[in-house]
Amino acid sequence: MNNEFFVAGFRVNTEIMHSVIKLVGGAGNINKVWHCMTRLRFDLHDENKVAWDEIKNLPGVLGAQSQSDQVQIIIGPKVNVWYDAIVSQLDPVTGNAEKTTGNVSTKGRKSLVSMFMDTVSGVFGPIVPAIAGAGMIKGLLAGLIALKVISAKSETVMIIDLIASGVFYFLPFFLAVSAAKIFKTNEYLAAAVAACLMYPTLTDAAKSLASHTAGAPTALYFMDILPVSIFNYSASVIPVIFSVLALSYIHRWVDKIMPDVLKTVFTPTLTLFIAALVSLTLIGPAGIYLGKLLAFGIQGLFGVSAVFAGFIVGAIRPVAILTGMHHAMTPVALQNFTDQGWDMLMPMMFMANMAIAGSTFAIYFHVKTREQKSVVLSAAISGLLGITEPALFGVLTRYKKAFIATTISSSVASAFIAFFGVRLYGYILSSIFSLPAYIGPYFIYILMGVALSLGLSFTLTYLMVVKHKSTGQTVPLVNQTR
Repeated sequence: MNNEFFVAGFRVNTEIMHSVIKLVGGAGNINKVWHCMTRLRFDLHDENKVAWDEIKNLPGVLGAQSQSDQVQIIIGPKVNVWYDAIVSQLDPVTGNAEKTTGNVSTKGRKSLVSMFMDTVSGVFGPIVPAIAGAGMIKGLLAGLIALKVISAKSETVMIIDLIASGVFYFLPFFLAVSAAKIFKTNEYLAAAVAACLMYPTLTDAAKSLASHTAGAPTALYFMDILPVSIFNYSASVIPVIFSVLALSYIHRWVDKIMPDVLKTVFTPTLTLFIAALVSLTLIGPAGIYLGKLLAFGIQGLFGVSAVFAGFIVGAIRPVAILTGMHHAMTPVALQNFTDQGWDMLMPMMFMANMAIAGSTFAIYFHVKTREQKSVVLSAAISGLLGITEPALFGVLTRYKKAFIATTISSSVASAFIAFFGVRLYGYILSSIFSLPAYIGPYFIYILMGVALSLGLSFTLTYLMVVKHKSTGQTVPLVNQTR
């Protein structure tokens, strides 16, 4: 047992953790490591040092790939356990894996797309449990009110709503702390900048402006010159992320020019003052408009044709998950919830997950050995629960036709629910257990969409991959012993 220890109650094999570090080029090759819900994500100095085939053959690894200048190792639901274990191996004293552990990177500058994907996946990954849990409560509450099980004006609803809505109202604080880790700056200064954006002086003024109160100002002026535009930043996404990015640069600059004897007191003082002022006058308003522009673009697609929009979103979703770019839709969905109180993208993500699960269930009937059936069934059930990487990487990528069937089914089902205007009123995971959150006027259509997505993907995959059944060929699943 000397090569094992426990993290969060799970037994972890230290040899495997050492192997992961070694196979990505060693600790000195790791610039940063973080994780989303199912993947370890590495920013490396030199990706040429990665031993891809050996990583893919490690017990517990579902797959590995390079995407947007990230090395992604797909683990599944236990990724946080792997992350904690690897961090402890990288820096047993501080547990900090986010510092530079090697020499200057040999890579060139990242593209804007790569940096955007790094940021989105890094920032949203750790906070998904909080927003998903709160969103699920919010969705269930909406269902109970729609069914008239509970009165919308009761104190019980008020209490449940504050439990569910608190995370979204104070989302800038969650994002600030998470973004500070990604941008390698002080988390508490980041939270302080978020607090400036969330201070009642601004939020109350924004509410007065929104209610067309007579005499409500549209801006406050610093020294009668610099305007601070009035916006309600609660539940906002883009303003706080870019504000923390600016903070990271300001902090480093101030720390560099400040004499050592003054750093303890005056570095955080000057950093906070400059960063907050820049955020309030420039970055915050620009972020608000950028977020609205992204949401407007998606709404424009729906404005052309909801069915067409559903078809497109449904088609790109499986590929987006496969490449790790699916987090790009999260800010848009959150912006929709903020601006209009509902969103139509997340139900389409739900359809994509069900299509992935349905195709994987079909593959179950093509494999021959008990071991293979166990792997496929586990991946299919995981897909139903909203974790689709085991199905995609462990099963469907082995079959081109199965993946095509998944994409077709996701598109058709998404177009179907878009036709009926299915929408969601709170952020939740796209899981079969999320169905109660849809209770209301669109419940029957989401049920029909789930049935369509599962049934069509299962049928198409079963028919298109039928040759494997007739020839006796089995699924070439990797790592079957894990």
